Amino acid sequence: MKIALPLATFVLTSLVTPVFAAGLADQISVVDPYVRMAPPGAKVTAAFMVVKNTSDKDIQIVKADSPAANTTELHNHINDNGVMRMRQVKEIALPAKGEAVMKPGGYHVMLIDMKAPLKDGDKVAITLKFSDGGTKTIEAPVKKSMIGMPVDDMKDMDHSKMKH
Repeated sequence: MKIALPLATFVLTSLVTPVFAAGLADQISVVDPYVRMAPPGAKVTAAFMVVKNTSDKDIQIVKADSPAANTTELHNHINDNGVMRMRQVKEIALPAKGEAVMKPGGYHVMLIDMKAPLKDGDKVAITLKFSDGGTKTIEAPVKKSMIGMPVDDMKDMDHSKMKH
């Protein structure tokens, strides 16, 4: 009996822990992702999407990564005394039974120092990492400039001097 109880506890813990971590990631979905096509010579662009959390737990998006860029960051636009400024953020809240909207002029995934030019229709892999350690990888199609900041405005942005 002394051996059976610890063994049963180990087996149950081994089975439950991975399912819980994977279960929460399985309750996260990404809707309408896309990457804004950058003009020739531009080394930065942004990805937009709606991330939905169908679980009963709040979670945060704490990191993004993409093989298409040397640097991938979570960003937001803020109003700084009447001037819109882009800032890196540590996390994006994803409330229980809620969503995080990443759109032009708001939260977004910044792709900095692109490894190769992107064409309309290309697919860009983006991995979102969550505060519970789970991840979700999506394929976002590249689209020509849409609503919001004209893509030409991003071409000349100097991200090397951004305050992080």
